[in-house]
Amino acid sequence: MSLSNWAAGGENSLATNAILNLFANYKKENIIWETKLEMSYGLQKQGDQSVRKSDDKFYLSSTYGKKAFKKWYYTAAFSFKTQFANGYNYPDDVNIISKAFAPAYLLVSLGLEYKPSDFFLLNISPVSGRLTIVSSDKLSAIGAFGVKPGDKTNTEFGGSVAINFRKEIAKNIELKSKLELFSSYENNPGNIDIDWEVFINMKVNSLITTTFTTHLIYDDDINITDKNGAIGPRTQFKELFGLGITYKF
Repeated sequence: MSLSNWAAGGENSLATNAILNLFANYKKENIIWETKLEMSYGLQKQGDQSVRKSDDKFYLSSTYGKKAFKKWYYTAAFSFKTQFANGYNYPDDVNIISKAFAPAYLLVSLGLEYKPSDFFLLNISPVSGRLTIVSSDKLSAIGAFGVKPGDKTNTEFGGSVAINFRKEIAKNIELKSKLELFSSYENNPGNIDIDWEVFINMKVNSLITTTFTTHLIYDDDINITDKNGAIGPRTQFKELFGLGITYKF
């Protein structure tokens, strides 16, 4: 957006966001194998401010399953998530609060998956191990993201649940939702970590699409400073609206 002598006021702004989603699904007789890669990165500049990051995501997951009975499968799965670039608590753009592999999360699980249709699945994994990685010396030293001060990894054993939904709910409108829950058996089992994403894709024509995304995260190992300076776990929420070009191959 560009403004010049605009009586109503405002600031010039520029934003860009790139999203790449890849899927590979295999099914034969009693075997399923599903892998997906999700990447996104966004930048924005408003007024005289420096260019700032608005979106940053790397997520890879893979699930291998063998049919147990009816619509249920025994499964072994893993997921890995991190980010590409340094993160800051703006307007402070000097001291990093996150970076690539700080944090990074690796989750490995064994369980059962209920897959009654192509657009819905429920994965219940009572045997799950999560590894939190904080590769930054500075962040490790302050015990960021749940690691002990000075350590760069933290291992937790617990249970996890994943729910995925993906369906065209109306003509040219697709809804995707992914909810992941994790509870540590060793440390406050009642404190459930939540990672919930909702993605709505609306097709204007063969090339132009509009998207609306929300992302909610709660993890009591992540301490955040609020506007009053208080530090502690907080519910994180992000929403993004975009207009873009889509090409399928």
